[in-house]
Amino acid sequence: MINSFLFANFLSLRLWYALPLVVAISLVYAATRHELMVPILQHAWRMAVGIVGFMSIVFVILFLLEWKFL
Repeated sequence: MINSFLFANFLSLRLWYALPLVVAISLVYAATRHELMVPILQHAWRMAVGIVGFMSIVFVILFLLEWKFL
């Protein structure tokens, strides 16, 4: 019961710090590859989805490892 509360609290507070980082990294990286606004935004969107997907996969793997070994 306490572990699920701590887990929910962690997700609600610390996960929001990743949002501006993902947006900034995606926009800056896309802007270094393109000059026009539309391709920059398209590339940034695809990259943001990729970053969030990668972070989600790592999160699930770490969560399952923690669940298995605790």
